[in-house]
Amino acid sequence: MISSPGGPAASLARLAGWPALMAAAATGAVAGLGQAPFDLWLATPLGLAAVFLVVAGAGGAGDAFRRGLAAGAGHFALTLHWIVEPFFVTPEVHGWMAPFALVLFACGLALFWAAASWGAVRLAVSPLGRVALLAPLLTLAEVLRSTILTGFPWALPGHALIDTPWLFLGGVVGAHGMTLLVLGLSALWAGVALRGRGVVVLGVSLPLLLVPYLLPCAEAPAAGTGAPVVRLVQPNAPQHLKWREDMIPVFWQRGRDLTAAAADPDLGPPALVIWPETSLPVILERSDVARLQLSQAAGGAQVMIGVQRYEGFSVRNGLALLAPGGQVAAVYDKHHLVPFGEYLPLQGLAERLDIRALAAVMPGGYGPGPGPVALDLGEGLGTAFPMICYEAIFPGYIRRLDARPDWMAHVTNDAWFGTFSGPWQHLALARLRAVEQGLPVLRAANTGVSAVIDARGRILAALPLGEAGYLDARLPPALPPTLYARIGDWPAILLAMLLAGGVTLAERRKKAH
Repeated sequence: MISSPGGPAASLARLAGWPALMAAAATGAVAGLGQAPFDLWLATPLGLAAVFLVVAGAGGAGDAFRRGLAAGAGHFALTLHWIVEPFFVTPEVHGWMAPFALVLFACGLALFWAAASWGAVRLAVSPLGRVALLAPLLTLAEVLRSTILTGFPWALPGHALIDTPWLFLGGVVGAHGMTLLVLGLSALWAGVALRGRGVVVLGVSLPLLLVPYLLPCAEAPAAGTGAPVVRLVQPNAPQHLKWREDMIPVFWQRGRDLTAAAADPDLGPPALVIWPETSLPVILERSDVARLQLSQAAGGAQVMIGVQRYEGFSVRNGLALLAPGGQVAAVYDKHHLVPFGEYLPLQGLAERLDIRALAAVMPGGYGPGPGPVALDLGEGLGTAFPMICYEAIFPGYIRRLDARPDWMAHVTNDAWFGTFSGPWQHLALARLRAVEQGLPVLRAANTGVSAVIDARGRILAALPLGEAGYLDARLPPALPPTLYARIGDWPAILLAMLLAGGVTLAERRKKAH
């Protein structure tokens, strides 16, 4: 416990027992207000600074673990509350699971924050040392959360910077570098609060953080008049109706009408039409009639559409590229599937218990594809890197390609995740992917938000959430490869490791003396 007097904010560090845990959960939730759709980005470093103070006042490593767990649970319960939405698509079957899923999911992710808090108090003897050590340790914990057990790099502290002029940092240091920056700022504020100088430092640092708002933002070059036109189709099929037998033809006809709609005379007809994830209403191998209907609606344009297909006895969630006559020119199968959504771990046990993956339309769930690919769409459209739904939250797969693509295509069905936060957070991550690579992203979402995103992460055009429609736009140009595209996350990871090691050594020397 901290007994020495500090500034008013340091009173957080003197809390004990249940008040400390409640404060940790509350300040963790405040930190979550920096994420979409709230986008109160300063709430993230301020809330985390308060979390750092609560953890720094722990009576021991075990107490710190509990405080970190509470902070993470509060944070993830707020930011990821949309996780309950899929259970209410069929509430009579799955609704009872929703509260358990939210609690278990939030607490499971919070274990990474708990481990970082335990390490900070275990390795540092002074309150300031604990605060300083928690920033790099929590960064490394978020790296692990993004990687192990299939990874879940969603609602990282650095994501609070996406809807700010600081977004450009994504192309320099990536999401983990942005997280280290935010946590470093939180550690600074928490440290000076312990010394009673928080108001002074906040008064100096806050104006500096606002400097990018006053400077002109670098913009990606606009698409030239000769750039190909791409149409994004948003059918707006609510998930509870999407696969109902009487509604399937309604949504299929709606999508074809949007595909066949008259082109903007200022742009001309589209060269490519992109439909969302799982839009083809029949299995690809049995879709001759449907593909002919779609090709007729598209005129002479190629079509990229989300499909379900068989690979042997395995069902795949895929993306098909259709030539103007409706022939299948190329197929990509989603390789990073959503656990419990598209497949179930321990499948045999799940089948015996009559449990199925929530998002899997076909019995048994989906099987993974072989890995990332680039789709060659020919002259003008170039090569596209396809991402299906959840794959867009992972920044590293594009580096597995032999050659850099010209743009990224993101097809998704966010109808599963309600209308409040999930779709907006998913859109924000697509913006970050654009900035990291210096490549435009064209995003077709079933219920929205479908959008054209340039290589700087700007949304050039978008369709409203929850409305059917189509969007025609010229394909934005790519920028040169960014620093992050060339070197990835290793600089941020190594810097966090060096900082953690340096603080630990300094604390050991204090203890020795």
